[in-house]
Amino acid sequence: MTTFDKREEGFEKKFALDEDLKFKAVARRNKLLGQLIAEKLGKSGDEAAAYAKEVVAAVFEGDGDVLRKVLGDVKAKGVDMTEEQLRARMDELMAQAVAEVKAGT
Repeated sequence: MTTFDKREEGFEKKFALDEDLKFKAVARRNKLLGQLIAEKLGKSGDEAAAYAKEVVAAVFEGDGDVLRKVLGDVKAKGVDMTEEQLRARMDELMAQAVAEVKAGT
């Protein structure tokens, strides 16, 4: 195996690890978002946990699906939250989720 092959293999492994980290962080962020929104919707306990799982499962095409689901739910319940507020909160939760995943919590 040449030095070039070793470097290429190293880059491939790093890419795979980065993608794994991203996947875990997005799932963590969506769970945190689901817990936050469940509270705003007046849900608690098992009902809140089930709602958080729904938000995690809402990722079909990306963040847009999660955003539409959550925004629709809060609007249906009459919770005062704009799309911009929700996007900002998702960004904050993503930073938290990345830190938690990197820390292994």
